Amino acid sequence: MSIRPDCHEPTEAARQIAETLSLLKDTVPLQRRVVHAGDRLFQAGERFSSLHVLNSGFFKVVNCSIDGREQVVGLHFKGDWLGFDGIASGRHGCDALAIDTGEIWSVRYDDLMAACTRDPKLMSLLHAAMSREIGRDRDSMLALATLPADARVADFLRYWADTLAERGLRNDCITLRLTRAEIGNYLGMTLESVSRALSRLARASLIRFPEKGRRDIQIPEASALNAFIEGCTGAPAMVH
Repeated sequence: MSIRPDCHEPTEAARQIAETLSLLKDTVPLQRRVVHAGDRLFQAGERFSSLHVLNSGFFKVVNCSIDGREQVVGLHFKGDWLGFDGIASGRHGCDALAIDTGEIWSVRYDDLMAACTRDPKLMSLLHAAMSREIGRDRDSMLALATLPADARVADFLRYWADTLAERGLRNDCITLRLTRAEIGNYLGMTLESVSRALSRLARASLIRFPEKGRRDIQIPEASALNAFIEGCTGAPAMVH
C-alpha cells in the first residue's frame, strides 16, 4: 500500500507501532516468519506460549462453532498483537489466519514478561495494545447492535480506511482483503446484503469501484461517509 502524499507526519499510532517494534527487536528474542494468505498462525485449542506482532500484512481471527461454522470475529493490521485470547486459559480460543502476504514477529510470553519488568515502557505499550483491542471489540459490537445494513457496511469501510490512515498509509482507495461473504460473516449479514449495500453506497457516490476490480474501493470524501453513518444512527434498518 503506497503512502499518501499528504501523510508525511507520522500519526501517534504509527509512532507507537514503530516504538513497540524497535523495543521488541532490542529487548527480546524474536522469531520472524513470512506468511501468505491462508497460513494459520495458531488455532483454537492450541497451547498458548507466545504473543505475535503483525509487522506487515493482514490477519483475520475466526471462531468455529460446534457444528463447524466459522465466524470472523476480528481483523488485524500492521502493529496489532495476536494471541491475547490464550493468556487467561493457557490455550487459544480461536484461529488466526493470514489474508495477505506479510511478516509476523513472535515472542515467547515468559520472555516478554521478563523484558517488561526490565523496561516499563514496553509494558505500557503492551497495555495500550490490549486497551485498543478491547475498545475495538466494543465499537464492533455497538455497530452490529445499532446500525442498519448500509451504515454497517459503510462503518466497516471507514474502519478499514481509518486504520490504514493511522499507520500513515494511503486510505482514499482501499483493497479489501476479505470476500463479500467474509465481510457479511463479520458484520452479521448475508453476502447478498453486503453486495446490495455496496451498490447503494456507490449509487449515492459515497464510494466508487475502479475499473480494475470490485475489491478495490475508492472513498472520494471521508466526511461524506462519516455524515452518512452518523445520519443512520438510530434509524430503522434499510430493506435488504
